[in-house]
Amino acid sequence: MAGRKGTLYSSTVDVKGNGFLERKKVSKEAANPSFADLPLCLLEVIISQLDLKDNIRASAACKIWREAGLYVRLVDKPPWLMYLPKRGNSFEMYDPLQKKMYTLNLPELSKSTVCYSRDGWLLMRKTASHQIFFFNPFTRKLINLPKLELSYDAIAFSCAPTSGTCVVLAFKNVEYGTVTTSTCHPEATEWVTEGLVCYLRYRSDSLKHSNIVYANRRFYCLDDKGRLYYFEPSSREWSFSYTYSPPCPYISARYERKKKRVFLAVRKGVFFTIYTCGGEKPMVYKLDKFSDWEEINSTTLDGLTIFTSLYSYEMRVNLPWMRHSVYFPKVRLSNKCCVSYSFDEERYFPRKQWQEQEDLCPVENLWIRPHKKAIEYM
Repeated sequence: MAGRKGTLYSSTVDVKGNGFLERKKVSKEAANPSFADLPLCLLEVIISQLDLKDNIRASAACKIWREAGLYVRLVDKPPWLMYLPKRGNSFEMYDPLQKKMYTLNLPELSKSTVCYSRDGWLLMRKTASHQIFFFNPFTRKLINLPKLELSYDAIAFSCAPTSGTCVVLAFKNVEYGTVTTSTCHPEATEWVTEGLVCYLRYRSDSLKHSNIVYANRRFYCLDDKGRLYYFEPSSREWSFSYTYSPPCPYISARYERKKKRVFLAVRKGVFFTIYTCGGEKPMVYKLDKFSDWEEINSTTLDGLTIFTSLYSYEMRVNLPWMRHSVYFPKVRLSNKCCVSYSFDEERYFPRKQWQEQEDLCPVENLWIRPHKKAIEYM
């Protein structure tokens, strides 16, 4: 009898002390999982696909959904990828968060080439007439600038042309020690051009210099020696910071056939240098407060995402499922996924086999900040 009691006891209580009813309840819950059981990181991805109205509704479901909804509602939104056709007026826009492609008919950009992009605006140049103009592809607003007859090595602008403080800079190396510098602003009638003393070495080879960025009321760029030069519009003077970026790690015969790029980016006054080389790991360096460049990785990126292209760059923090990555202006249409490198995973997405000899920053693509009501303009 005692043995039977022991047998009955062992059949109704498991080794963890859970009774039959409790175990039956647990197994039932496992068989019928709830959306409330989803991990927070997965909820962020799901809710990030919703518009504001649906986000608010989802946030009212429970405490953890509210936390995820508020988080993705407050984070930065990623830029969109814009495809510039070699001919025709059909332009494509790709939203990397929603993974959606849109098509815009923009006859205003016919027979034009892009020069630069910032704050949702394009700086364009008519191929035949040399007419320079701003264009917003979302609102279709166009702002003409005076003709720039002189050739230039690089051109950029400081902020949106509607801000009231926009400055456009174009420059060209004419001889060692002299840089022809032209500036203009919206509503100006002509460019102000003069030869200024500057020992900036800026060549056509994209490996020999960086793109131009604007910060602290100055235009910055890296020359082919890694020196950080800057132009100050208020004083119309060129100067350079006594700091040198680290040499490109991919200068050797081993990487000779691979396409190389060097990019300069800035966020809240902090400068970053990015070296890319085919399907190799992008090397990212940050200029610290002691004017030293330090290499950064997944533990020191602090949630940062970098979007690189030849005519623009964008930087965001804590984007859902896009953190600690470098995104390139290229989409694999087979899986509707942007080409990116994850420092957390230490690999490219998609896999890098096809990237070894491919240019990850084609000249016809760029990142652009979408308008707040971008969907309404599609």
